[in-house]
Amino acid sequence: MDRLGFIHEKFDIKILILFVLRRLPAPVSFEELSELVLIDDGFDYFDYTQCLSELEQTGHVEKTGEGYKATALGCNHGEAVETGIPYSVRSKAETKAKPVIARMKRDALIGTTHEPLRKGGFSVKLSLSDDMGKLITLSMLAPDEEKAIIMEKSFRAEAEDIYMKIIQMLLPE
Repeated sequence: MDRLGFIHEKFDIKILILFVLRRLPAPVSFEELSELVLIDDGFDYFDYTQCLSELEQTGHVEKTGEGYKATALGCNHGEAVETGIPYSVRSKAETKAKPVIARMKRDALIGTTHEPLRKGGFSVKLSLSDDMGKLITLSMLAPDEEKAIIMEKSFRAEAEDIYMKIIQMLLPE
């Protein structure tokens, strides 16, 4: 039975995978990549996973501890052939990737780390940057690692609001 959709050949699936990965500013998990690539009814999950595996074997895609990313080879080859993907599929992929790209860019601007102190407790470092540099860096003490992790998660979730509240406190009207 013929499948609906525009992409049917393995080569086209590979181009779509590279098309998506080239637009992402950071590595992406398998699950998230699957959601971004499985947008055309012409192929299924099994075709996709086989193509992704083949792209890894040929050195076009690399799997790191953080997820999947296109290699320099994958970026070069993907760029050269991506116009072979139908415009409607490219447009759908770009639209689906926009919120992921925005989240990745935001995540890259927020820094959180913690480390144990010799005398007990944990040193927690939190930072927020923009395109021009660091906006704020906070160093705080947490009584234990659990609280340090909670502080990091809370800051990641609300970094901009925390920054604005501190600015408002320092610059009252």
